[in-house]
Amino acid sequence: MKFVISMLMNPAVLDALTDEEKGALGAGHGKFIEEIKASGELITTLALVDPSQAAVVTVRDGKQAVTDGPFLEAKEFLGGFYLIDVENRERAIELASRIPDVAIEGLGVEVRQVMFSDGHLEA
Repeated sequence: MKFVISMLMNPAVLDALTDEEKGALGAGHGKFIEEIKASGELITTLALVDPSQAAVVTVRDGKQAVTDGPFLEAKEFLGGFYLIDVENRERAIELASRIPDVAIEGLGVEVRQVMFSDGHLEA
């Protein structure tokens, strides 16, 4: 079963961390990545740039419009994700609980099963 573990970021929370805490957060992700690579459960992981660098694309009446920046104004944004392949939902939640972000108030981690992948309905 494939799951996406999303990391929800809050710039104010991240800015309030000390350099030591930021270093520990990065090191914790590095350790987590190595562990789930070794177990064969990691498919991929990606970190995303700040939403201020996003582009929102719409097409109305055949005309393309591009707006810079995030679609919605929000405190939190998707900072990155892990795509994993595990036996069941419980294992996905177990792995998510080991991501260092879960220990920092104001940051979030969400687990969602993949429903559609490469033309195959999965859920």
